[in-house]
Amino acid sequence: MRLVEGRPERETVYADDPAAMARRWEEMGARFLHLVDLDGAFQGRPVNTEAVKAILNTVSIPVELGGGIRTLATAEEWLSLGVRRVIFGTAALTNPDLVEEACRRFGPERVVLGLDARDGKVAVEGWGKVASRAAVDLALEMKERGIIRVIYTDISRDGTHRGPNIEATRELARRTGLKVIASGGVSTLEHILAVKELEPDGVEGVITGKALYDGTLDLREALAAVAGQDGGKGRC
Repeated sequence: MRLVEGRPERETVYADDPAAMARRWEEMGARFLHLVDLDGAFQGRPVNTEAVKAILNTVSIPVELGGGIRTLATAEEWLSLGVRRVIFGTAALTNPDLVEEACRRFGPERVVLGLDARDGKVAVEGWGKVASRAAVDLALEMKERGIIRVIYTDISRDGTHRGPNIEATRELARRTGLKVIASGGVSTLEHILAVKELEPDGVEGVITGKALYDGTLDLREALAAVAGQDGGKGRC
């Protein structure tokens, strides 16, 4: 399921077997799988647990997961089940001590900040609420608390095929020094390569979803293009 601009009323369901779809992307060459429990994000707790477990039992590539992870116990359970990295979004704003403790307990490579923004402000609770906190300011605080990696999504671009917010992504990477993964609106090979140009600024990867299902982006082609630019070490 995918939303457009983070709005629940604009959802599209692409398949009823998430595990089979995950296996398809792995077979096409995906080297990392990004999962979001959208229902969990809205409800503040894991909802699609069985679907996530099925995916973990199906693929061999690493998986990162966000959505409804608001306690250490929840994070620990997912990590113990095989999730490589857990993503804290709402909790980073409402309970920063929790994120700091997660970094200490699980290690900074296994904890990611999910930074979703609308007009430069942090959005939380499944993007249903926009806080007054500037996205860059929250990222800087999380860095002080142990975070080394952030997934940055411009909600106004997500699911729209308009391309990622390149300038905001570059600014976040430059101002924070964090490893940044770009997300939101990535739908063409040109978008992928535009993000690739930000690598010297600290942008290490890009997430695409809706475009793969809609057919505007071919995963094999994207991986090949990125690999061609960096001698076979590309990430997508």
